[in-house]
Amino acid sequence: MSAGIALVVDDSRVNRLVLAKQLETLGLDVLEAENGLDALERLRAHPTEIDVVLLDVLMPELDGYETLAAMKQDDVIRHIPVIVVSAVEELASVVRCIELGATDYLTKPIEPRILRARINASLGAKRLHDLEQEYLARQTELNATIQRQKSELSRFLSPQISALISSAEGEALLSGHRRQITAVFCDLRGFTTFAEQAEPEELFGVLGAYHRLIGEAIIEHEGTLEHFAGDGVMTFFNDPVQQPDHVERAVRMALAVRDRFQPLSVEWGKRGYDLGLGVGIAVGYATLGRIGFEGRYDYGAIGNVVIMASRLSSSAATNQILLTQRAYAMVEGLVEVEEVGELTLKGMTRPVPAHNVLALTAV
Repeated sequence: MSAGIALVVDDSRVNRLVLAKQLETLGLDVLEAENGLDALERLRAHPTEIDVVLLDVLMPELDGYETLAAMKQDDVIRHIPVIVVSAVEELASVVRCIELGATDYLTKPIEPRILRARINASLGAKRLHDLEQEYLARQTELNATIQRQKSELSRFLSPQISALISSAEGEALLSGHRRQITAVFCDLRGFTTFAEQAEPEELFGVLGAYHRLIGEAIIEHEGTLEHFAGDGVMTFFNDPVQQPDHVERAVRMALAVRDRFQPLSVEWGKRGYDLGLGVGIAVGYATLGRIGFEGRYDYGAIGNVVIMASRLSSSAATNQILLTQRAYAMVEGLVEVEEVGELTLKGMTRPVPAHNVLALTAV
């Protein structure tokens, strides 16, 4: 296996042959150039293949100084080590070449052991540079992959969760914590009957429009989407980003969804789809964090507040937004409501007083 490729640049064929033989004994493959112009052409044609250049100073057309200067001004080939090999022994020539960027300066005739040492040092520097470039390329590729994955991930997660998983404090929140939240459940009235009768294409079309409508409202009001489950959608507020007005946000979102749902409902009605919207909103403490198993995790909330919002949603009539008494108390003055009395909800031991939100009293 070759130790690398050396380019010998000298206008003397004899000198090139002598150097080539010495380099071949070091395990190098050798390319030749008879002047600086020829050398630059070869270097630019094979910038990643040539590992070291041995450059004469006195040459026609383009001498060693000019060739060296041209190499160091070219970002593609400036990193290639250059050992000047010349019969010129003046100190001024040595200083000039080093200032122009030469790795070393050897005078002819060359002692083989010194040449070996200089070549090995130059090859080591070149390999280090190549490894650094490879590392940077991999890092760039990795960063691009991470950005693509984050972009893809943001299509499936709420913006808050997408940001959470890549933040410094995210792991602590993902591992589990307690916090007061406002839970919101939305689902469709009449969906089961519709699903039994509709063609799959119609079903997915309706769900797509419904999910898109709710998804836009969730993002606008900065809620956290927990899941879509057919016609059921669960959202919560005040986590992972804390929001002092989380109940108000939830109510405003629910009203926005109901308003935007009306045109869809009318359009679906023209096609014979009898679908309405029911919403339940509750406030309380929940345990939040990572739920699932290795390879498939969700970010979810567990607690009575979630169950309460779900049960209220199931009990809501078409176009009703039902609030628990506690939720209403936290937005009283902001909303106009009607009392619906005490509701007997599945799984609840006592009747639950609820209020139906009619409109906002303050914008």
